[in-house]
Amino acid sequence: MNFHLDEDIQALKSTVKDFIYNTVDPRAQEMEENDYIPEEIMQMSKEMGLFGLSIPAEYGGLGIGMVGKAAIYEEIGKTLNGYTTLIGAHTGIGSVGIVEMGNEEQKQKYLPKLATGEYIGAFALTEPSAGSNASNIKTTAVRKGDKYIINGSKHYITNGNIADVFTVMAVTDPNKGAKGITSFIVDRDSPGFFVGNIEKKMGLHGSQSVELFFEDCEVPVENVLGVEGEGYVNALKILANGRAGLAARNLGSCVKLMELSLDYAMEREQFGKPIFEQQIIQHYLAEMDLDTETLRSMTYRVAWMVDQGMKVIKEAAGVKLLGSEVYSRVADKALQIHGGIGYMSEYPIERFYRDARITRIYEGTSEIQKNIIAAQLKKNYKSLSKIGG
Repeated sequence: MNFHLDEDIQALKSTVKDFIYNTVDPRAQEMEENDYIPEEIMQMSKEMGLFGLSIPAEYGGLGIGMVGKAAIYEEIGKTLNGYTTLIGAHTGIGSVGIVEMGNEEQKQKYLPKLATGEYIGAFALTEPSAGSNASNIKTTAVRKGDKYIINGSKHYITNGNIADVFTVMAVTDPNKGAKGITSFIVDRDSPGFFVGNIEKKMGLHGSQSVELFFEDCEVPVENVLGVEGEGYVNALKILANGRAGLAARNLGSCVKLMELSLDYAMEREQFGKPIFEQQIIQHYLAEMDLDTETLRSMTYRVAWMVDQGMKVIKEAAGVKLLGSEVYSRVADKALQIHGGIGYMSEYPIERFYRDARITRIYEGTSEIQKNIIAAQLKKNYKSLSKIGG
C-alpha cells in the first residue's frame, strides 16, 4: 500500500491547512452561534477547488483519488464540523452518484457546475419510515410518458436548503421490494418539488438539514440515474464510497482534539504542577493517541483500497464504525482533561463533543455498520472455514 501524496495534492493539503487555521477556525464560534457559513468562506472554498474534489478533471474537478481526498478531508475535519459536513456531503454522497453512475449526458450537464460549487449537491434517501431500513422508503415514482411523477417526502437532508441538485431514491415498482427502487437526479426547480423548514439540531451548526416534499413532482425520464430498479444498490454504493471520507473527517477532528488537550495539559496547573504530570492525564492522552493513530491507519488503508477498485463493503463499514466510535471516545476524554472549561459553549471542546455524537448515527448507524460487517463475514464463511485445512 502506497499512501504517498504527489506534489499537487501536498500543495493543496498545505493550502487547505493554512485556510482552515487562518480563516475558517478563527470564525468557528461565530458560525456555530449563527448556524451559518459566511458567503466569503464558501466562495474561498470554491476557488480552492474544494467543491470539486470528487469530480474528474475532464468535468472541471480536481480528479484526485480517495487517498488524496482523505488527506484533504483530514485537514477540513480540524475545524467546525458544520463546515466540514457541508463540504463532505457535497463532494461525497451529493455528487459521487453522478460521477459513478451517471451517463455522459448527465455528467456533462451537472458535473462542471458541481465542480465549481455553482451547484450544490445533496442526497435524499432518509424518510420518516426509512432510516436504518433504507429499503422501506415510501416515496413513489410513476412513469407517465416521458416523465416520472414523484410523490412523497424526505427528512434530515443535509445541504437541502442550499442544494441545486438532489440524488433522490423512490419506489418505481412496489412489488419488487428493494429491487423496485430507482435513483433520480432532481433539480431544485422541478415542478412539484418543495424544500421544507430547516431542522434544529444538537450540533453540526452551519450545516443545515431540511425536509423535502414531492407533490406530483415532474422529473424527465433522462434523469434516471443508472438503471431503473437499481436505486437501492446505487444508494449502498454511494454510502459505502463516502465512508472512508467520513472517517478521514473524523480523524481530523481527533487530531485537533489531541492538539487542544495536549496544549491544555501542559499549561494548566493544579497542585503546583501542569496537569500533564498527573499519570491519569498521561493515560488519557496515550489512549487518545492510540485511538487516533489506529483510525489513521485504517482510514488510509480503506482509501487506498477504493483507489485500487477493490471491494470494500466490509472495510468501508468498519472504518465508518471505527471513525465514529473513536471520535466519540477522544472527544469524551478531551472534555474530561479540560474539566469545567471544556463544558463551556464558548470553547471548542464542547462543540466537538456534541458534533461527535451524530457520527454514530448519520450515513448508517454504528449498529448498521456491525450488521454489514457480520453479513460479509457470513457471506465469506465457507472460505474462512477452509483456512488451515
